Amino acid sequence: MKVDLIMIVGLGAVFIMLINLFQVVSLKSRISGGVVGRSWNVMTLLVVLFAAGYLILPFLATMPVETLRVIVSLILFFGAIYVLITIRLIYGIIKELSS
Repeated sequence: MKVDLIMIVGLGAVFIMLINLFQVVSLKSRISGGVVGRSWNVMTLLVVLFAAGYLILPFLATMPVETLRVIVSLILFFGAIYVLITIRLIYGIIKELSS
C-alpha cells in the first residue's frame, strides 16, 4: 500500500511538472528579451531539470542511499535557485508596473 501511494503521488508530480513545462514553453513567445527573457530562459531550464528529476522517480528505489542524498541535495539547490529567480522576476515586474 505504501509503495502504491508513493507511486501515485510521484505520477501526479510528473503530470503537474509536464503541465508546468508546457506552460513555461508556451509563454516564452510572449516574453521579449532583456532581463525578463534571460530569467525566463533560466526558469525554463530549471523546469526541464525538475521534470527530468520527477521522471526518474520510479528508479529511485534501486539507487544507493548516497546517490539519493546527492539527488535530493541537487533538487533542493536548484529549487532554491528557481525560487530566487521567480522572486526577482516578480520584483522586476512589480517595479516596472509601479513606475
